[in-house]
Amino acid sequence: MTPINRRQVALRLLQLAAFLALPRSAGAAVPAGPFGVEVERDMMIAMRDHVRLATDIYFPTTDGRRTPGPFPAILERTPYGKSQAGDRHASIAVAETLASQGYVVVYQDCRGRGGSEGAYVKYLSDGADGYDCCAWILSQAWSNGRIGTMGLSYAAHTQAALASAGAPGITAMFMDSGGFSNAYQGGIRQGGAFELKQATWAFNQMLEAPEIRSDPAMLAALRAIDLKDWFARMPWTRGHSPLSLAPEYEDYVFDQWEHGAFDDYWRQVGIYAQGYYDRFPDAAIMMLSSWYDPYPRTVTDNYLGLKARGNRKQALVLGPWTHGDRERTYAGDVDFGPQAAFAGNVAESYLAFKLRWFDRHLKNADGADEPDVRLFVMGGGSGRRNPDGRLDHGGSWRTEPAWPLARARKTPFFLHADGALRLMRPKTPNASRSYDYDPRAPVPSIGGGITSGAPIMAGGAFDQREAPQFFGATPPYTPLADRPDVLVFQTAPLESDVEVTGPIQATLWIASNCPDTDFTIKLIDVHPPSEDYPDGYAMNITDGILRCRYRNSWEHPRLMRPNTIHRIKIEAFPTSNLFKTGHRIRLDVSSSNFPHFDANPNTGEPEGRWTRTRVATNRVFLDARRPSHVTLPVV
Repeated sequence: MTPINRRQVALRLLQLAAFLALPRSAGAAVPAGPFGVEVERDMMIAMRDHVRLATDIYFPTTDGRRTPGPFPAILERTPYGKSQAGDRHASIAVAETLASQGYVVVYQDCRGRGGSEGAYVKYLSDGADGYDCCAWILSQAWSNGRIGTMGLSYAAHTQAALASAGAPGITAMFMDSGGFSNAYQGGIRQGGAFELKQATWAFNQMLEAPEIRSDPAMLAALRAIDLKDWFARMPWTRGHSPLSLAPEYEDYVFDQWEHGAFDDYWRQVGIYAQGYYDRFPDAAIMMLSSWYDPYPRTVTDNYLGLKARGNRKQALVLGPWTHGDRERTYAGDVDFGPQAAFAGNVAESYLAFKLRWFDRHLKNADGADEPDVRLFVMGGGSGRRNPDGRLDHGGSWRTEPAWPLARARKTPFFLHADGALRLMRPKTPNASRSYDYDPRAPVPSIGGGITSGAPIMAGGAFDQREAPQFFGATPPYTPLADRPDVLVFQTAPLESDVEVTGPIQATLWIASNCPDTDFTIKLIDVHPPSEDYPDGYAMNITDGILRCRYRNSWEHPRLMRPNTIHRIKIEAFPTSNLFKTGHRIRLDVSSSNFPHFDANPNTGEPEGRWTRTRVATNRVFLDARRPSHVTLPVV
């Protein structure tokens, strides 16, 4: 047996520590491929209605000449500019890398964006345009008839849209953090409430609108708008909102806002993949999202729906990140350890992982199949403040054969009138707790599954305490648990570890003195007090909301009779967290989470068109006949 060389061991440990301390972008890079690259920019490809879309095409070359091929193609359709440069994640660098590996790479500006013609309507033209682009690719001499699609966020939505339209030639897809399964339940609305990130996204994107860029006076006027002031004085009306300088942006936001009921508007190609799974190609589809992203429900719903349809290969990756930030080890003010970054999952860079997926399914390259599910279980860290000033929550990756986990037990935790959260059902014959919800002073959003919210809101995990950086927070910046409009229910300190992995649902018996109101839930991991956090740390895990007019039907809203008891269900986005021994599991119940969601005025007026507010007295029942509870998937 070789004797131990302590010096070599110490050196290796130092090298390992240095590696783990690197940004996770330091994972194995993609080497230059065997081909050179030639690009043809700004090709104008005609759609069925003769509108032309600007397209860049990257070709493999040999000895300075375009290699005849044929080759598989990889397509990305984006509203953010097809010719982005700057770092290795920008479209130009990614396209050059993939083309050098033997792919023709096609980047296209969405209709009405970048160099493309036509009017921009968010999400709703991408199905037909994506179909037409795929048909055009298949007609080219350089195409071998196999198309892969890729993209993050909006560029994942464009993929689901063209798949919903039955686009031809699709053999492999890489949908990252998007691909609406049902935008009514995640991404645009949730539980009947409207996600105000649609308004902040529109405002920020207006800076790129051609009519704004070409008019210095309009651009100056837009930059002078105080978005925080606008959010502080809702309601808005069409023509009198911060979006009114670009009416096409204002129109689509108000269309989404005012369509409160789940009607045909929400069943359109581009925002409702669930209705079109039978049109999806029999393609290998990689789906990624993260626990602090707006799309973990979208990707898990798509995974389950396409799996049930029998598609040949579906794979799912769920990490601890915020939207698109998979090379970071943290989300918000919480760090999940060096393995949390993407390279800690697969020991290679994100681009190398993507290339391997396409090689396997577009070129039939050898290699083991990707596991069906990779997920990150948050928790297990020290609970102390790390050198970057964030809570060390920790966590680890795990592979699973399917989602949801078959061994997860749906376990009800009951809400008790004394503020306890227990496995035991309440026994008291009559018990309830109430609070007043004022839509003019809503509970501020502190992290969560938020994206595109700047400068109003930010996603991630935070101590649930008001602070100056959170919109709507006010001095003296107390914990949310101290607000009179937040009901807190928590377990005793846990005597053993409890892992919760899967979808979360609360069943509440409620009443209100108003015809309509919202109820919200938030699942929280309460870290015990420590030297770094003398008051403990209440870390948000996931949350959900229900607008009560939709308590019985998304299609047919019905207002409530004042002070009538109703049984409601609130779905929160899926998650995975290890609640450590000594921690507490906590559920907060309230009626607002603003500005993540629009604040319900409590009047029952039409969605997006209300004019006045009422203070609602809302009640949650907590007794033997009406045992309000949250159901957790305990592993």
